[in-house]
Formats: sequence, C-alpha cells, structure tokens
Amino acid sequence: MQGGVLEVLLASAESLKNTNILGKSRYYVIIKCGNQEHISKTASGEDGNVYWNEKHRFEFSNSDCQNLKHLMLKIMKDEYLSDPDFVGETIVHLGGLITEGNARGHIELKPAPFNVVLEDDTYKGELKIGFKFIPNVEVIQEKVDYCDKMREENQRKRWMERKIINFQRIPWRWLFFFYKRWKVPNGLNRRGFE
Repeated sequence: MQGGVLEVLLASAESLKNTNILGKSRYYVIIKCGNQEHISKTASGEDGNVYWNEKHRFEFSNSDCQNLKHLMLKIMKDEYLSDPDFVGETIVHLGGLITEGNARGHIELKPAPFNVVLEDDTYKGELKIGFKFIPNVEVIQEKVDYCDKMREENQRKRWMERKIINFQRIPWRWLFFFYKRWKVPNGLNRRGFE
C-alpha cells in the first residue's frame, strides 16, 4: 500500500522545569501522531537539560497523511516511588511539512527548538525536534503498539516500588509497643535464661 513515512528526531530539551532539589531528574517523551503513539527512552539530565537523540518512525497510508494535522509531544518526569509527573507539552503543526514533502518528493528539517507549554499555559524550556517526511513509499499497515514494551517495563519497575512502599506501611510502632510491654520475671533476661 502506498503511503508516507514521517521520521521524528527527538534530539534534546533545554531549561525544563525541574522540581528535584537533589540529584538528576529523569524524563521521557510520549510522541503522538494521528492514532499512533511512541514512548522515548528515559534520560536523565541536570538543570533541565536532557539529551535523547533518537528517531521515531510513523508510517501512514495516503489518506491518513492528508488528515494529519499535528504532532503532540508530552514531556513526563519519571519518579521512583510515584506516578510520572507531567512537565509540559509541545504541539507541532504538520500541514506545511506534508504539503512541501508531497510537492518536492521528500523533505528533511534539521532539529529546531520548539517552546514547551506548561500546565498553566506559560512557556518554560525548549524541545529540539527534527523531521523527515517521505511520501509515496510502500508501507505495511500493521497494528503495532510500540508502547507495549515500555509499559511492561514500567509496570515491572512500579511493582517493585509498590512492594517497598507497602512494606514501609507496616505499623512497626506496634511491634515496639509490645516489645516494651513484655514483662520479664525476676532473675531472667528477655530470652528466658538466667
């Protein structure tokens, strides 16, 4: 089937919102284009500067290419003992890119900075993204969910974190309370020996 291929180069992010007081923050990006979704690897960075340098490939049929409006990138901060936090998002409109790619036969744009919009609709930081669009290519329309692997890996990691948290919830003070209340008969130590 004829279609188009959109390659997204997720290069880096600069000056992201950082809420960690100590240590490095770990970030990943959820990239959504049409009905396809990819998750980047988790990368750590200091002072809100993160480097991924990875490509994501989206394949679409010709009819789907004409309906593509935008590419949404959500930046998430990975937390060790809690759910990921939303950092910000970037929306890139693809209409001009696809039109120009169809007219020329292909188009490649070097990584350029895009503003990161926070939850309160303010700007903080930049996300550097590059694009390559190739129309009229033979594409295979299989339903492949690239996010399954990352979700399974995150679930395994979260399982261990939940076990640690549940272990910490044991009311240890009750054990110490009963230990202090235990009466020892005269002449015996706590182990029952003289």
